[in-house]
Amino acid sequence: MTRAFSATGLALIAVFVGIIAALGLVPAITIPGIAVPITLQTLGVMLAGAVLGRWRGTAAVLVFLLLVAIGLPLLAGGRGGLGVFFGPSAGFLIGFPVAAFVIGWLTERFHTARSLPKGIAVNIVGGIVVLYAFGIAGMAIVLHLSLLQAATAALVFVPGDLVKAVLAALIARGVHQAMPGLLPQTSRSDREPVGV
Repeated sequence: MTRAFSATGLALIAVFVGIIAALGLVPAITIPGIAVPITLQTLGVMLAGAVLGRWRGTAAVLVFLLLVAIGLPLLAGGRGGLGVFFGPSAGFLIGFPVAAFVIGWLTERFHTARSLPKGIAVNIVGGIVVLYAFGIAGMAIVLHLSLLQAATAALVFVPGDLVKAVLAALIARGVHQAMPGLLPQTSRSDREPVGV
């Protein structure tokens, strides 16, 4: 974990804070009747975990959320401030670091950095299943919906998030092929190429 927060590690964290923020510049898509906008920032969360691993990926997302909390308009649509953590998107925002951690941990644990199918599966588990658990709960609480109603409303996000999971896996695989030392080496098998 010490290596994760070396000078290089901190620089990578800063880069990914910037990537997540930059993805917020792409206009959000608002669907009538759905209080939570569709944004590209979940792609940034997936990439943070898949590229940086569990500790640095989580740190990048936490720093990003801290900047949002102090008022920087980094969320899609130029939103920022503590108020966003009490709105319909609150559950998704709270779930961001958990999703990044899960994706990073699974990436490290199952050596998915060079395997596209495994990478897609990991991004689906962390970036959809885990993130939606938080997001749906947040929507239910804030919008006074049942969990079933909130889950039904969240279905509109699934197609786009599946595309993001594939994109994140493709990008992460390319980055790890170009820079093979980004993830911690937890065992000898980490150093062996993983089939596609």
